[in-house]
Amino acid sequence: MTKKIRVGLIFGGKSGEHEVSLASAQSVLRALNPEKYDAVLIGVTKEGKWLTGGNPLKQLVHATQSPLLKAMNGSTSNDTSALVSHSATELTTTDALNETVDVVFPLIHGPNGEDGTIQGLLELADLPYVGANVAASAVGMDKALMKAMFRNAGLPVAEYLVILRHTWEHAPEETIHDIETIIHFPCFVKPANLGSSVGISRAHNWDELTQALTTAAQYDRKILVERAVQGREIECSVLGNDVPLASLPGEVLVEREFYDYEAKYADEQTRFVIPADLSAEQTRTVQELAVRAFQAIDCNGMARVDFFIDARDGKILVNEINTIPGFTNVSMYPKMWEASGVTYAQLIDRLIQLALERHADKQRNKVTY
Repeated sequence: MTKKIRVGLIFGGKSGEHEVSLASAQSVLRALNPEKYDAVLIGVTKEGKWLTGGNPLKQLVHATQSPLLKAMNGSTSNDTSALVSHSATELTTTDALNETVDVVFPLIHGPNGEDGTIQGLLELADLPYVGANVAASAVGMDKALMKAMFRNAGLPVAEYLVILRHTWEHAPEETIHDIETIIHFPCFVKPANLGSSVGISRAHNWDELTQALTTAAQYDRKILVERAVQGREIECSVLGNDVPLASLPGEVLVEREFYDYEAKYADEQTRFVIPADLSAEQTRTVQELAVRAFQAIDCNGMARVDFFIDARDGKILVNEINTIPGFTNVSMYPKMWEASGVTYAQLIDRLIQLALERHADKQRNKVTY
């Protein structure tokens, strides 16, 4: 009998995307093939406490009592109990982690999960893990660094400025003047290190910009301000290591002014068109730019790349890359692959295999001289 692979699912975390992470973990857990995998659940509370043994996913879902979580994916059902390894022990060292799992699937979105911190821990534990490496995770999380890397790679991006919280708090009038002069209204104001549109505002004038900067500064010391592009919102999934592939693109149709947190996870009027209604040339361009963006930050495993098609001139602009995209069975990343011929379960299998392949390749590196 072939030994089953022990897959460590890490979820939760200390960010505004805690509930989204739980929903992603629920979906992955349900889709894991019980004949191939044992799931080891590793939950991280909003306070940063790591929970192991038993079913920490069920515990964290119950603790949140989040209507949004229930709307996204429902409660953890009993039919996943056979998948959960009950041999998990308290993980107090990286050695203990290494002894407990064979490969890790990080599903923590946002800071302290998607930003290279957990990836660094897994590197120290010498464990294979799904998704981007430490450097790509850090750059992918930091929108300011990401945009700089995109520009350096010659990718088309909208005009933007990076504002430090210190600068905003100590020179507010000068800051607003620079934004109005260089970026103009309307503009988007975003915390540099966060996802799921948490802390993002659209500003049309000085008053709204003041509030938007104050809001963003509550979440990060670095703030990204960029031109509000009027046009279509397109997304594309990328899968692979050194030879990545792009899925068919999808389009997000939002009734709200922009694709905010509620629109992403709770607004039933938000619609997704997969594949997007694009010309063959536009589809090729989006796919090519998605792969180039993936390679620009030296990404691995998976990522979702988001685009705008500017209504002014039809130009396709790269917005951002998400190295741990939403991973519920109805999220855009897996749905775009489904439209491209890869089922949700097959996608999980492929991601685990890519993690094992990358880890094996890394073992070829010399560590002595």
